[in-house]
Amino acid sequence: MTSVQSHHIHGARRSRARALAAALAWSSAAGALALGVAAPAHAQVSNASLRGTVKAEGGVSQVTAINVNTGFQRSVAVDANGGYNFASLPVGTYRLELTTPDGVRSTDEFTLSVAQNAVLDFDFSAPDIATGGEDAIIVTGTRIRTMEGGEVGTNISQRLIEQLPQNNRNFLAFADLAPGVQFITNSSDQSRLQGGAQGSQAVNIFIDGIGQKDYVLKNGITGQDSTQGNPFPQLAIGEYRVISSNYKAEFDQVSSVAVTAVTKSGTNEFHGEGFFDFTNQDLRDRLPNEIYPTTIDKVRTKDMQFGGSLGGPIIEDMLHFFVTYEGKRRTNPRDVAPGLDLPVSYFPSEYQGYFGPATETFNENLYFGKLNFTPTSRDLFEFSVKYRDESGEQFNSGISAFDTRTIAKVEEWRGLARWEHTADTWINDFKVAYEDVTWGPRPLQFGNVTVFNAIVPDASGTGTRRGDILRFGGGTNFQDKGQSGWQVSNDFTYTGFDNHTIKAGVKAKWVELHTTQLNGVNPVFTYNVNYDPDGDGSFNDSIPYRMAFGAPVGDADPNITSDNFQLGLYIQDDWEVSDRLTLNLGVRWDYEETPAFLDYAHDPAIAAFVSGQASYTAPDGTVTPPYTNLLNANYDINDYISTGSERKAFTGAWQPRVGFTYEIDEEGRFAVFGGYGRSYDRTQFDFIQQELIQGLYATRTFNFNNPGDGDNVCTPSATCIPWDPVYLTQAGRDALLAGLPPGTGGELRFIKNDLKMPYSDQFSLGVRGRFGLLDTEVGYSYVESHDGFAYLLGNRNADGSFFVINPDTGIPGSPFGSPPAPFGSIIIGTNGIETRANTAYLKLSKRYTIASPWSLDATYTFTDAEENRQFGEVFSLDFPSMEDYPFITSTGVRKHRFVVAGTVDIPGGFTLSGKFQIASPKYLARVVSSAGPPPSRDVVTTKTDGNGDLWGYRQMDLSITKYVPIKFVSDEARLRFRIDIINLFNDRNYNSFSAETGARNVENVAIDGPPRTIKLSAGFQF
Repeated sequence: MTSVQSHHIHGARRSRARALAAALAWSSAAGALALGVAAPAHAQVSNASLRGTVKAEGGVSQVTAINVNTGFQRSVAVDANGGYNFASLPVGTYRLELTTPDGVRSTDEFTLSVAQNAVLDFDFSAPDIATGGEDAIIVTGTRIRTMEGGEVGTNISQRLIEQLPQNNRNFLAFADLAPGVQFITNSSDQSRLQGGAQGSQAVNIFIDGIGQKDYVLKNGITGQDSTQGNPFPQLAIGEYRVISSNYKAEFDQVSSVAVTAVTKSGTNEFHGEGFFDFTNQDLRDRLPNEIYPTTIDKVRTKDMQFGGSLGGPIIEDMLHFFVTYEGKRRTNPRDVAPGLDLPVSYFPSEYQGYFGPATETFNENLYFGKLNFTPTSRDLFEFSVKYRDESGEQFNSGISAFDTRTIAKVEEWRGLARWEHTADTWINDFKVAYEDVTWGPRPLQFGNVTVFNAIVPDASGTGTRRGDILRFGGGTNFQDKGQSGWQVSNDFTYTGFDNHTIKAGVKAKWVELHTTQLNGVNPVFTYNVNYDPDGDGSFNDSIPYRMAFGAPVGDADPNITSDNFQLGLYIQDDWEVSDRLTLNLGVRWDYEETPAFLDYAHDPAIAAFVSGQASYTAPDGTVTPPYTNLLNANYDINDYISTGSERKAFTGAWQPRVGFTYEIDEEGRFAVFGGYGRSYDRTQFDFIQQELIQGLYATRTFNFNNPGDGDNVCTPSATCIPWDPVYLTQAGRDALLAGLPPGTGGELRFIKNDLKMPYSDQFSLGVRGRFGLLDTEVGYSYVESHDGFAYLLGNRNADGSFFVINPDTGIPGSPFGSPPAPFGSIIIGTNGIETRANTAYLKLSKRYTIASPWSLDATYTFTDAEENRQFGEVFSLDFPSMEDYPFITSTGVRKHRFVVAGTVDIPGGFTLSGKFQIASPKYLARVVSSAGPPPSRDVVTTKTDGNGDLWGYRQMDLSITKYVPIKFVSDEARLRFRIDIINLFNDRNYNSFSAETGARNVENVAIDGPPRTIKLSAGFQF
C-alpha cells in the first residue's frame, strides 16, 4: 500500500468516525441544545474572541480559524460590510484561511489568550498583502490588537508561569502584576489573593469558565482557608487573566478581583514533562528567631515538590487527552514565643520548655485530567476532573505550645462536562459541573487547655498592657465545613446583527453547605498569673478566673446543612458603534436562597426574654425577669428575631456594567477606555451558621469570682460562680450544666432579617498605547464596597445606653457586663462594613517573541484607601452601630506598590528571570478611649516604621534555568536544571508592630515570606 493510499484510507475512517460521533451527539443532546437556545446562558469567560474586517476586490466570502496544534477549526461567513466574527475560540495558536475569488490566502501563526477580545483587520489593497501571490503568507504582525474595554487587569502567560521564580508553585503568585492586586504569603506560609481594600472573600477564580467560589469560608475560593496548599496543579494551567475591576456581565459572585484561567489540553503530538524541586535548612538563611536573642541551630526544614504531566492525541484532530499530578511534602520551622514581648525567664522553669523552635508538616496531592473531543467542525466536547488532598500537622508561630497543633485535612473533587456548538450566526455553550469540598481540621491532642494571662507595664512605664502570654494542652480547632452540589449553565452568543455580539447567560446551582464547629471540645481555663491567692508573690497557675467549653444544647445535632439554590442571569452587547468606538453594555441579576437562614426560628422563650416581653423560666423552675435593657436601645431586637417567616431572599442584586474603548488614531495604537460596574458578592455561610449553632452546640463561658482578684470581678450569677477544682473534670462540668437552663453561659446571636448581599461599585478611566511589542497603560480606578457583614455587641445598659464609664478612670467601655443572664452576651449580625479605594497606576508590558527573546511586565500602583472597620475584622464590638465607626486609612492595603517581572533567553541555553516587589509601610488601627470631659472613644491609625527608610516590604527573587537538548529522544526533548533564589537580598519583612507608636516589636521577630532561600530544581520535557 502506498503512502497516498494509506492517507486516503485513514481520512475515510476519520470521516466515518466524525459522522457517527456527530449523529450520536445530535441525537443525545438535541434537547439540551433546544433548552440552550430558548434560555439565556451562563458566562463564557475562559475563551477568546476574534473579529475584524476584510477588504478585497470581489470580497472575501469566508474566514476559517485553524488551531495549529489540535486541528480544531471554525469557519464564519463575511457579511456585506466585510466583517467577520468568531465570538468564542479556545485559547491557543491559530492561523486564518481567507477565501477570496482568487483562492484561499493564509496568515502566519498568532496566539489568542484567555478572555482576549482580539481584532484583526485585512486590506488586500495594502502593499504588504497585495504584492504577495496566492501562496504568500499574510503576516499578522502588529495588525492584531486587543479591545479590553473598560476593565483593568493583565494577562499572565504560560511563559511567565513557567519561568518566573517562586517558592510554592501557586499559579496565582503572579497575579500581583495586575494593578491593585496583592498576592500575600504570611509567616505561616499561607497564601491568599486580595484586591484593593477588600478582603480575600470578595475574590473569585474561574477555571475553564467555572467559578471556584468558597461559599462557607473566608479566602474567596475553595480549599484556600488556612492552608499552604495550592488551588490547582500549576502544570495544568495554560494561562490566566487577572481583572482587578470592571469585568463584564459574565462574571458573578465577585466584588474585587476576578481571575479567569484555562487549563491545558492535549494536542496532535505527545508532550510531557516532569519536575522535582527541593530545598532545606542548609539552603536558606537563618530565621530571625534563630538569631535573636542568641544564635541557635537552624530548625529542620524540608520542601519537596514534584510531579509530571502527559498529553497527546487519542484520535488525531478529534480526541485528545491531558493528565497531570503534583505533590508537595513540607516541614516548616515555627517558633513559640511569650506574648506581650515578655522574656522566657518571666515564667517558672516548668513552663520555659514550651518556648523555642518547633516544626509543622504539610502534604498535598493534586490530580487533574481532561479530554477534548471535536467530532465535527461545529462541535466541541470537554470533560475534566480535579482531585485535591491535603494532610499534615498544622502549627503556627505564636504563644501556643507545640502540643496544641491541629491535624489538617482538605479534600476537594471537581468535575466539568462541556458542549459547545457553533452555527453560522450563533454559538451555544452548555456546561454541567460538580463539586465536593471538605475542610476539616481536628485537634491532635484532646484534654484541658491552659491559658496564662498577664498584666505588665507598657513601654512608657506609666500604664499597663494585658494579654495572653502562653497556651498549652489540647488543641481547640475542631471543624468540618464544606460544600457539594451541581451546576448547570448555558451561554448563548448571537452574531447575526451587524456590529453587535450579543451574549445571554443563565446559571443554576444546587449546592449543599455544611458546617460542624466544635471548637470548645477541649475546655479552656484562663489564669491571671498576677493573682496572688496565698500572698507569697508566686506565679498563679492553680486558680483560673475563667472557664470556656463547648457542649451540646440538649440532644441537638450540631451538624448544620443548608440546601442552597443559586440563579444567575445576564445579557450583554459588545457593540462596535464605529471604526473607533466600542461599547460593552451589560446587566446581570443574581439570586440565592439559603434555607437554613431563611427558615430559622429562634427559641420563642429566649426571644420573648431578650425583647423584654416575658420572664425566662429555667427547667428547675427558676424565673429570670425579662431583659428590658433593649427597650430603649438604638436598635430594635425584633428586626433580628425570626419565627421562620420574616426572612426573604435578597432580590435586589441588579448589576449594570458598562465599558467603552475609543481608538484615538486610525491605526488603533492609542485608545481611551473606561467603565462603570456594580458587582454583588455573597455573605459567607460561616457567618450565618454562628446564629444557627447557638441552639445546637454552644460555647459556655463561666467566670470565677476569686477573692482578691481585682482584675477580674464579676457579679454573682449563673455564669459567675466560685471556683471548684471539680470543673477540671468532664463530670464536674456536666454536673454544673445539669441544673442550668439550656445554653447557659453561651452567647445569643441574632442576624438581621432583611440581610443584604455585599457589593461594590467600580469606576475606571485610562489610556492605552501600543509601541510595537511594548504595551503601556495609565489609568485610574475607584472602588466602593458596601454592605459587608459585621457582628455588633447587642448588650445594653439598663437604660438602653451602650457605653459604660469606669468609675475609677472615667474611660468609656463596652457593656459586656450587662448580658441577659443566665446567658452570655447578645451578638447581632448586620450589614455595614464599607471600603473606598482610589487607585492610580502605570503599567508596562513588553511581549516575548523569538526575534526579541525577552519580556518585561511592570506595574506601579498608588492606592488611597479607607475603611470603616479594621481590615479583616468582622466582630465590631467597640461602638453601638456601624454608623458610629469612623472611616480610617485602610490597614489592608499599602499606599505605594511596585512589582516588576522579566525573563530573557541568554546564550548557552540559559533563561534568566526575576521578580521584584517593593511597597510602602502599612498602617495599623487601634481604639482610643478618653476620660474627657466628655468621655469619648475613637479609632485612629498609625503608620508603621517599616523595614527601610521608605519601604515597608521588599523582595527580590531570581532564577536561572539551563536547558539541555536530548535529541536522541526527539527534537523537542530536553532536560531542565534550575536554581531559584527567593528573597535574594535577604530582606527582613517584619510583621509585628506597635499599633500605638508604629515601632517594630523587637521581641516578636517573625517575618512575612521566607528568608533568603535557594531552591534546586530538575526536570525534563518532550
